[in-house]
Amino acid sequence: MKIFIVDDNQDFCDLQSYYLSQNKAFEIECFYDGKSLISALRDKPNLILLDYYLPDYNGQDLMRIIKEKSDQSEVILVSGQEDVSLAVKLLKEGAYDYIEKNENTHKRLWTITNHLYKTFSLEKKNKELQEKLNEKKDKNPIIGNCDALLNTLSIANKSAKTNINIWVTGDTGTGKELLASYIHQNSKYKNKPFVAVNITAIPSELIESELFGHKKGAFTGASSDRMGKFEKANGGTLFLDEIAELDISLQAKLLRAIQEKEITKLGENKVRKIHFRLIVATHQDLKKLVVEKKFREDLYYRLMGVKIELPPLHKRGSDIILLSQHFIKTFAKENDMQAKTLTDESKKKLLSYSFPGNIRELKSIIDLAMVLSEGPTIEDKHIQLEGINTSKAPLINDPNENKTLKQYTREIVQHYLNSNNGNIEKVAELLDIGKSSIYRMLKENEVSR
Repeated sequence: MKIFIVDDNQDFCDLQSYYLSQNKAFEIECFYDGKSLISALRDKPNLILLDYYLPDYNGQDLMRIIKEKSDQSEVILVSGQEDVSLAVKLLKEGAYDYIEKNENTHKRLWTITNHLYKTFSLEKKNKELQEKLNEKKDKNPIIGNCDALLNTLSIANKSAKTNINIWVTGDTGTGKELLASYIHQNSKYKNKPFVAVNITAIPSELIESELFGHKKGAFTGASSDRMGKFEKANGGTLFLDEIAELDISLQAKLLRAIQEKEITKLGENKVRKIHFRLIVATHQDLKKLVVEKKFREDLYYRLMGVKIELPPLHKRGSDIILLSQHFIKTFAKENDMQAKTLTDESKKKLLSYSFPGNIRELKSIIDLAMVLSEGPTIEDKHIQLEGINTSKAPLINDPNENKTLKQYTREIVQHYLNSNNGNIEKVAELLDIGKSSIYRMLKENEVSR
């Protein structure tokens, strides 16, 4: 906290400065006349300890100047005379306090300045927290005004005000986690944790521990207690992405957690009560998986609350341009660049594309265009629309060979692993399958990276 002490008595300034400097958070500077104080007001002190009677200014006139030039500064008037009427007048005009000079002045100043320091610190923390919250909201906005998206957001807003389970569907890359976060921010749980879990991103042997937690020694490698995602989401929102990829052996435990609102960690008998808002997402047809006995019917009906579908990007029309402009601004800010504009030709090119990778693909296209473009505009030649090109090499060696579907599947997955440098996440996205399926094939030596 920055404190200015203004008094024509240097001994008084030095003494008060000595006492106040015991708080290491105080940055103290002394002035001996009004003129030098006025020239220093550009530094915006938090607090000014002002002698009422100075050689060139009186306290009342100085206080008015302070309020004009540094209105956030608090002022404590310090005077060698006790004048109640003057004190009342100055307090009405904005002074924080009025103190009489005597042997206890330093004690009163110590009490008041430390109280103000706590107040300033709290206000600063609140401001920083609000800025972070605003930054978080601005970082992942729901952008668009097409009818399909507005209908989705209308259902999401209505659902957010209740405790009902929510099931988000949509193609890969349409923004299911973003919508889940949007629902959380507009619900009564917004001040509690939002915990997102992508089932396909966790190896199958670790998924139970990741979701429910474990006790030290529960299995080899469990060197300490671990809190699971369910427990971390307690009181807030739990988002389970790609729920269809959850192994059927774990679906019963998930059902109990949802139904009974309680969990048991691996290696522990204690039952822990939890309360959370559940949102799940998948791009697969759960009803079909139930018929195929790959997804529990009772869990399916437990999850069924409100179904919210995110439209694919190619059905969102002019939203493609709005999103493109947003990604341009974001890329420019993150890379300390000037934002660029899209030419009419580049807009037409974007609007004519089908975007199989949806919003995720659009972002990659715009990021690349920002790099390729050297001027203030992004032209159509900078918009690289490649999509999934499988014409460079055959997916299978000979389609007339007598092979099983499983054998052909291995060849296709291996082809994509080879052409994408073994990037499992990208291959899973391109083939529209779960990463756990690829990990299983790798584990069983059916394919290699």
